[in-house]
Amino acid sequence: MPLVKPVEYEHASPEVKAVFDDIMATRKVAAINNFWKVLAHDPPTLLRTWHEVRDVMKPGALDALTKEMIYVAVSATNNCEYCTYSHTAAARKAGMSDAMLAEVLAVTGLANKTNRLANGYRVEVDAVFVPKD
Repeated sequence: MPLVKPVEYEHASPEVKAVFDDIMATRKVAAINNFWKVLAHDPPTLLRTWHEVRDVMKPGALDALTKEMIYVAVSATNNCEYCTYSHTAAARKAGMSDAMLAEVLAVTGLANKTNRLANGYRVEVDAVFVPKD
C-alpha cells in the first residue's frame, strides 16, 4: 500500500496532467502507471524524474531491450518489486524471452556474489584493467 493515495488523471492539476500527457504520448499508452501517480503528489519531483527517465531510456548507443534488461537487473538487486515487474514487462514488450530473463538474473546474481567477494577480500585491481592516459 502506498504512503500516499495515487493522483488519478481526472483529479490532477494542469501541471501534473501535462506530465501525464507527455508520459502517455512518449510511451504510446492510454493509462498512467501507479509510480507516476504517486510521484504526482510532488509535481517538481514528478517532472524531474520523468524527464530523466525519458532522456536516459530513449534510443541511444544501447537499444531499448538492453536498457530494460539492465533496469531489471538493477531492480532485482535493489529488491524493488515495482520496478522489477514494470521493467520486466517493458523488456518482454521489447522482445525479452524467458530464457533471456533467466540469463539476466543469473548474471546479476553472479555479479552480486563476485562483487561482494572482491569487496570483502579487498582485492587489489590488476594494473591491466586500469585505463592508461
